[in-house]
Amino acid sequence: MESQPIELDVPGTGTPASSRRLTTLDVRPYHVRHEEPFDAIMSAVASLADGQDLILINSFEPTPLLAVMRKRGFASTCTEVGPDEWHVLFTRDP
Repeated sequence: MESQPIELDVPGTGTPASSRRLTTLDVRPYHVRHEEPFDAIMSAVASLADGQDLILINSFEPTPLLAVMRKRGFASTCTEVGPDEWHVLFTRDP
């Protein structure tokens, strides 16, 4: 399930995400094992340094997670890359 993040813009800025420091987390293996990836996602979020963003690779658009992250001060951009592959860029709201 190797995947390369696609080029995403930081929400509201038009700035390419590649110009920022990124952490990538692919949670598709959790779904294959029928495990909940929420704790791994929150751990990755907690470890982000200032100016660092998270790209989440998932098998579906994680709509409930978007609301959770918005409450934590993150904007998001979701892109469907292919069947069962979504890339979600989470950036801190300025």
